[in-house]
Amino acid sequence: MPETVTVATEAMATRFEVALHGAAEATLRAAAEEALAEITRLEGMLSLYQPTSEIAHINTHGAQEPVPVSPEVFALLEQCIALGEQTRGAFDITLAPLMRCWRFMNDTGGAPSETDLAEARAHCGWPQLRLSPEQTSVQLATEGAMLDLGSVGKGYALEQAAALLQENEFENFLIHGGTSTVCARGVQVDGAPWRIAVEHPDTDQPPLSILDLQNESLSVSGIGGKSFIDEYGVEQGHVIDPRTGRPTQAARVAAVVCHSATVSDAWATALLVAPDLELPEGLRIIS
Repeated sequence: MPETVTVATEAMATRFEVALHGAAEATLRAAAEEALAEITRLEGMLSLYQPTSEIAHINTHGAQEPVPVSPEVFALLEQCIALGEQTRGAFDITLAPLMRCWRFMNDTGGAPSETDLAEARAHCGWPQLRLSPEQTSVQLATEGAMLDLGSVGKGYALEQAAALLQENEFENFLIHGGTSTVCARGVQVDGAPWRIAVEHPDTDQPPLSILDLQNESLSVSGIGGKSFIDEYGVEQGHVIDPRTGRPTQAARVAAVVCHSATVSDAWATALLVAPDLELPEGLRIIS
């Protein structure tokens, strides 16, 4: 029986891994490494932590002047705005000031003062993001506004890496970024669908669900991972509710399946904030 080749790399503060089969080992390994290189390329374009990225450039200069961006980044920002509208604002990439305020940037988190919280909220919201299709440029409405694509970047990178594999005529593979998003295409080497476990937020509990994925993507969002316990003994996670400016307490974990890893990533975050959102056609919740 042919073997499955697995190749991994570190990017976007997590471990990305590709498993694929259907060709000679050297060919599979080269294809997997090319897909992972695409993820690294996109990290260099989208990460607010890399000073040379397009997002970092927007954050640094966007309040002073329109910032020209690549068509790829512009299209992704347009998609993020559409997803924000679709989720009634529960998904929002303008929340970086609140992430900083709650000390979730390069830190483990901490409660802000009410004054600091109010100031951060004043720099968030979709009106902060102004796109010019004519100039393919981005501007921020106020000094202190920032973009953070952490809630969608991994899914987008996986989707683009998967598209690259398919363009190179690989039909059967699994590619994932840590425990957050999985992109499955085709089947395993034995013809079975790719089997994925959705982990329980409590480490001593069995999986919430075990899924068979074939030509679908799965995203899981939770308040764990980067969180802290506040003075009242409540866990405060890194997913911020745009409506309150505070870490969400609506759910501990949300899992979404659909074809697009970009869409599943965004919707998993949105449903962690607003579990009662009505899902559009083509998406399903795992519970």
